[in-house]
Amino acid sequence: MNDLRPAARLPLLFLGMISLLAGVVAGLARLAWEVPPVAAAAAGWHGALMISAFFGTVISLERAVAIGRLWAYAAPAAAGLSGLCLLAGAPLGVVQALAIVAAGVMAGASMQVLRRLTAPFTIVLALGAGCWLVGNLAWPASGMLAPAVPWWLAFLVLTIAGERLELTRFLPTPPAAQRLFIAIAGTILSGAALSLWFADAGLRLFAGGLLALAAWLLRYDIARRNVAQRGLTRFIAVCLLSGYVWLALAGALGMTGALLPGAPWRDAALHAIGLGFVFAMVFGHAPIIFPAVARVKIPYHPLFYVPLLVLHASLALRVGGGLVGDFAVQRAGGTANAVALLLFIATILASVVRGKRQANLPGKVAPDETP
Repeated sequence: MNDLRPAARLPLLFLGMISLLAGVVAGLARLAWEVPPVAAAAAGWHGALMISAFFGTVISLERAVAIGRLWAYAAPAAAGLSGLCLLAGAPLGVVQALAIVAAGVMAGASMQVLRRLTAPFTIVLALGAGCWLVGNLAWPASGMLAPAVPWWLAFLVLTIAGERLELTRFLPTPPAAQRLFIAIAGTILSGAALSLWFADAGLRLFAGGLLALAAWLLRYDIARRNVAQRGLTRFIAVCLLSGYVWLALAGALGMTGALLPGAPWRDAALHAIGLGFVFAMVFGHAPIIFPAVARVKIPYHPLFYVPLLVLHASLALRVGGGLVGDFAVQRAGGTANAVALLLFIATILASVVRGKRQANLPGKVAPDETP
């Protein structure tokens, strides 16, 4: 048996969810909320928990399922354990070593995908995995999180962009637009690399790449057409298009220097990417990805829009408060961000329960059975 059974994947997903919940509570600690001591101690590792531990687990798990090889599951296992060790107060070197192993295995899995199919989108996906590895190496090499952040963001952004690029194969995308996409990806990578030596110039270039990518996606992504559809297809399109707007705002802010450590608008720029862009993608793709990974049915319901609306409204409050320097407003928005993520988890769990009930009705086929 080369692959891991769906039931055996759930503990890996659970490890990632621990990092997500801990990261959210650690974020609240950064907003001066009273939180449990474990989460308060992890406040300085908020970014590591959310990006490397949580998203590293989820994305590498998806990649492992895609290639169907047991060894690839070492990536989500190591990423999930890195978050758990960080929360348990293990030596930082152990946490960093696990993160490096996770990214290295995922890079290997991405190369496996690339060998099976060499295409622009598989190249971009492999580059995204490589960015995670570089970021995880930059962390212990520099002794700080700041040099890793652009690479971690590039990991998320290029992974999403590569998946969206795959779907443009179904659209008559002009060759010039395809070349422009590669140039934009190169700009993002160049900015991340330059930031290791010249933080200001590198992060501004990086932000320019984000802005250009947002414009490209708003122009060429299939979501522009799908937003006119109904049901789940339309919901996904709304998630995507709204996320691209946040990515554009983050790029514009970053070009003013907002991504620099200590910049007054840094919180606004980072969360426009991490919450507005990335989590909008998560909200939209969860009804597709989770069934593929865990073999559970997640039927669409219009209530899916509730956490999405709360996410965007609360983020607008947080970003607005950050831009005008009003910490109370920023804090209120950040708190509502956490509520939005909890609403999303509750909505997905309720949908899973509904899917199981539907599968057990007479004449229905269980989601993990072949009709």
